[in-house]
Amino acid sequence: MAVKHATPVTVSLADLGSNTVSAATLTQAFGPDSLGILVVRDLSPAFLQLRRRVLLNASHLAALPSTTLLRLRNPDAKYLVGWSHGVETLSPGTIDTSKGSYYINCAFYQDPTLNGADGMKFPGFEEYTAANIWPNDVDIPGFRSDAEKLISLIIDTAVLVARACDRFASAEIEGYEAGYLERVVKQSQTTKARLLHYFPIEHAGINGHPNGVNDSMAEETQKEENGVDDYWCTTHLDHGCLTGLTNAMFIDESSAELLELPTPPDPTSGLYIQSRSGKVHKVTIPEDCLAFQTGEALELITQGKFKAVPHFVKGVNPMSCTPGSRIARNTLAVFTQPNLDEPVDLVSGLNFGEFARGVVKKNTVH
Repeated sequence: MAVKHATPVTVSLADLGSNTVSAATLTQAFGPDSLGILVVRDLSPAFLQLRRRVLLNASHLAALPSTTLLRLRNPDAKYLVGWSHGVETLSPGTIDTSKGSYYINCAFYQDPTLNGADGMKFPGFEEYTAANIWPNDVDIPGFRSDAEKLISLIIDTAVLVARACDRFASAEIEGYEAGYLERVVKQSQTTKARLLHYFPIEHAGINGHPNGVNDSMAEETQKEENGVDDYWCTTHLDHGCLTGLTNAMFIDESSAELLELPTPPDPTSGLYIQSRSGKVHKVTIPEDCLAFQTGEALELITQGKFKAVPHFVKGVNPMSCTPGSRIARNTLAVFTQPNLDEPVDLVSGLNFGEFARGVVKKNTVH
């Protein structure tokens, strides 16, 4: 695949906070000819250390014994709370074993005593109402504290991005509810975080953690020949409003002392997005920045004026790596989403809970 690099629109946190990001800049980020992604720089001084600790912890988590990982799963929550691996299908008929996920309900952003949305108010939505499952501090010291701090920082930033989006939408969309997206991001109890660990390509097991070697290189080669280059994560849309993303951490897991790499050994590996005009570009998020892209719920809410961003992740070709190395990729995504009873389609009356239930059913192995 010929790689086309794109530089996303970048703004400072201070400019977002002072509401001085121009309409032209917002159009470049989210308009009809845009990438549909905005990068925010000059974050809190705490960000870089939190990012490093949390993303390294994704590798520590994936390396826990399979018996421990099984205890961190919640089938009743459709595996969308705690550890998840080998239970998701993003392409028809294909179970995703290339990455493991640790899902976190983010109601704590509203109230530190909350582990999830109100189960009495939203029965049957355990994926949003079930209590979070945390590894203990003996297995991974500080896992919960660091994750909650980083997620809160990302949501704080998402509030400001949402405010800017509201200004753009109010000018472009007739009848748009003033301040809608900012309110959703600030008040939602159903925002979901996903700590992602993409296993080294030669390893992909099911259930607990990778426990065997598959011919993944052959699978990757076949995908390349078929014009598909998304082994680590197939092309998909996020179903929330705004997704906050950290820069990905590439790690050599071949030794007990995890080594963070300054760049991936395969320069074609990483995040790719499809722009509003349909062109596919590789996008690199700077280490000290956050990126925000739009999802399906926002597309529904804005009647298509904001488009959800199709994106995928290309894996590291082992032929690009030092012999014996095992290159993994870790990142954190925070999906800011409406509360379950919030309408997302004013024409049909569809609320976010009903919409999300359909997406989860389609993407989860039964």
